[in-house]
Amino acid sequence: MGLDSNGRPDRRPVISICAWSPSYRAWDPVEDLSGEPWSPPGARTLATPGNDSAEALADALTALLSRGECSALLLVGRTVHAGPVRVQMRAENRRLGEPGRLHETGPSIARVTAPVADILRDLAAAGVSAVAASEAEDDAGSYILYRVLADLPDSLESPSIGLLRLPDGASESTVRTAVKTAASAMARRLAPLPRSIVA
Repeated sequence: MGLDSNGRPDRRPVISICAWSPSYRAWDPVEDLSGEPWSPPGARTLATPGNDSAEALADALTALLSRGECSALLLVGRTVHAGPVRVQMRAENRRLGEPGRLHETGPSIARVTAPVADILRDLAAAGVSAVAASEAEDDAGSYILYRVLADLPDSLESPSIGLLRLPDGASESTVRTAVKTAASAMARRLAPLPRSIVA
């Protein structure tokens, strides 16, 4: 557990921001020479690196949430669609790169728990054109999203989980603004860590 500038336990909740593909270089959480990742107001950021293995990354992110190491997860990546930024609202129960269901007994659809309406409102206020997308794109991002949503233990208090897709050609400035805005909207809904955890 981190400490604040006065040496006291840092009770800010943690949000993991993960660009699932290692080749996606448009989002860099470290903005200066300090080496510290950017954090939204009221929360701390855990910059989680992507992985070429969607299965391994889904396992790692599920474990982070299950162990309570973070209270929220924002997945970041590309969309195949031109135009606005897309906030994906659901993922489908299907295998990655082949036909068939991923989990035979799992739900057909898993819905994100991030505050989509807040994210869209804040993106508009920041000058970023964005839409909520019900369509799940057939890629590692949707696979990871479904895995994380479906595999979390029932006993875990529901963390905030969302997926942000940026169109090809989006400027670095647009990507930074979109990711920071979405993460900040999610962070506003997170409660401080209980004192029993940080003591």
